[in-house]
Amino acid sequence: MVEAIQAISSQKIFFSSQPLHSLFYLTTPPTTTTSSSNLRIRCNATAGSAAAEGETKKQRKRSVFGIESLTTWLLKQEQSGNIDAELTIVLSSISLACKQIASLLQRSSIINLTGAQGTVNVQGEDQKKLDVISNEVFCNCLRSTGRTGIIASEEEDVPVAVEETYSGNYIVVFDPIDGSANIDTSLTTGSIFGIYGPDEQCLVDYDDDESTLDQEKQKCIISVCQPGSNLLAAGYCLYSSAVVFTISIGNGVFGFTLDPGYGEFVLTHDDMKIPKSRQIYSFNEGNYDLWDEKLKKCLDHLKQPGANGKPYSGHYIGCLVGEIHRMLMYGGIYGNPKNKNSKNGNLRLLYECAPMSYLVEQAGGKATDGHQRILEIKPDKIHQRTPIFIGSPDEMDKLEKYLH
Repeated sequence: MVEAIQAISSQKIFFSSQPLHSLFYLTTPPTTTTSSSNLRIRCNATAGSAAAEGETKKQRKRSVFGIESLTTWLLKQEQSGNIDAELTIVLSSISLACKQIASLLQRSSIINLTGAQGTVNVQGEDQKKLDVISNEVFCNCLRSTGRTGIIASEEEDVPVAVEETYSGNYIVVFDPIDGSANIDTSLTTGSIFGIYGPDEQCLVDYDDDESTLDQEKQKCIISVCQPGSNLLAAGYCLYSSAVVFTISIGNGVFGFTLDPGYGEFVLTHDDMKIPKSRQIYSFNEGNYDLWDEKLKKCLDHLKQPGANGKPYSGHYIGCLVGEIHRMLMYGGIYGNPKNKNSKNGNLRLLYECAPMSYLVEQAGGKATDGHQRILEIKPDKIHQRTPIFIGSPDEMDKLEKYLH
């Protein structure tokens, strides 16, 4: 009994010196004749609690430790109805693939992953070792979700039907390593992806006979060739001094930087908007003599001092992901036009140009092939190429005056 009393007395107990009735606001002065139906009571404690909760939210928002991870952001988008649970899982699997590729790139010289693989892809390009490995990483992560029905990659000859699918059936197109020529010199590289909605033609019953399955697979392959305007989500992952995962699900562009301490992508670029104008251009001028005369005149004009006495600055990274990331941050214009040796341009429409155009338009920019909007072009082939001009709206308007 003595121990119990000591335990209670050791605690600090506070009592209000105010009478109990002063803790309530009464809309009608209390009298002995006031009926209970006319008496309205509001508890001070409740009001104080609400105020404290509002103050806590403000403090939480201002806190330097209040980070938002990609996982949390995706769950919030799902709760808001912007994406469904199936797409959340697919996007999470892509972010996991990007983490694995980032780790491989950082150790590529140590674990002997530099240099050529000794094989050639369907476009006739020599494959790097990490081209092949990164493609496998992407495919494995997407297959493991059970929500991906069709995979189309730069490194695959044809789209791959995923037989492990039990729900979702999303179509995912991607370039596992963009700018792979930069790997051996430790320069900027990236991954690009786009996601299209489930297609009814791809809901295959794998218990059917083999002939029916083959027919359904052919329909699925055809369904991959969709215009960029049908994209549900698109994004890229930049591998450089930082690893940045940038994504749009149709309501703006958001960038997440990989924090190696947590192993998580953390929101660092909220609702990115491309500057309307910036005196930066990015073209591979090694092909200048092969370009159309109209384009040459445009580039010649950009090199002349403007009203501010300065010409445009020329920047060329050799990696589409790096070009677009810099453009989203600082503005400018990027071009990969057709030339005498490449009548259809060099970049692939389905898994390079369309996803990047989707992102840039979501950020307020423009993207065309010189004549029409990139997102309106429907590919006839999986690996179809296209010219592309993409960037700040005012810079794009200047370019189009020369091309038309």
